[in-house]
Amino acid sequence: MFARPNASHSQVAYVTNDIEAAAAMMEAQFGAPGFFIFSNVQPGMEQAGGAELRIGLTRVGGIEIELIEPLGGTAPLFSDVLPDGDGLVVRFHHVCSRIEGPIANWDAHIASIDTDLHPIVFSGALGEDMRFAYTDERATLGHHVEHVWYSPAMLAQILAATPTYPAPTETGKAQ
Repeated sequence: MFARPNASHSQVAYVTNDIEAAAAMMEAQFGAPGFFIFSNVQPGMEQAGGAELRIGLTRVGGIEIELIEPLGGTAPLFSDVLPDGDGLVVRFHHVCSRIEGPIANWDAHIASIDTDLHPIVFSGALGEDMRFAYTDERATLGHHVEHVWYSPAMLAQILAATPTYPAPTETGKAQ
């Protein structure tokens, strides 16, 4: 599952009940360089199950850190790990493997997954610019694995918007 052509570990993701407070905590306690926060409820977004999320992204040492705040009861895949009660909660949720190259690489990656061993429990797309799928690995690893593909334009847009440490140089590479 992890060792696949054109795939690389790209992200660690946490679910929270308050994205602004979680971002502030990650900045103050863990040195995150800030977060780009947005909603996935956008024109053209096809969500399996209609999940509505607020998402925060930062990049540290080449790895993206994602915060996810599920909205209402629309996203049980994410909200089920959050306990009831007051106060800030942040829980580990998944790692992500990004598929590089043309969309054909995404198609081959998804076709290579043995869905009996690694069931796909959530998937979707953003027009022609993004594909994602989550496999349920909780029985063996204790968490989900996200698989994602971006068009070059979408990846460039995300990288440009995401606070990064160390800061990129003029060549676009981190210092």
